[in-house]
Amino acid sequence: MSTPQRSGLTEFGRRAREVYHRDVLPRLRPEDDGKYVAVDVNTSEFEADDDDRKAVDRLRERLPNADIWVERAGHPAPYKMVNLRVRQ
Repeated sequence: MSTPQRSGLTEFGRRAREVYHRDVLPRLRPEDDGKYVAVDVNTSEFEADDDDRKAVDRLRERLPNADIWVERAGHPAPYKMVNLRVRQ
């Protein structure tokens, strides 16, 4: 996979935030507040955990080709995107 251009990253981030707010946020529980939420931008599937890597790993186990965006539940700013196709 080639590295996306800056405009592609901007579009990915916009789309990811839209999916998070539209599809994932309404499904989070009160006990998820403060947890890291790894979201597959293509399917709206997600995993939440106190540890960001654990959330990403669990989602990647279910969806190996996921385009993952990570948000922290209850925080206004996005956390990060993880779009790693090759695992070591």
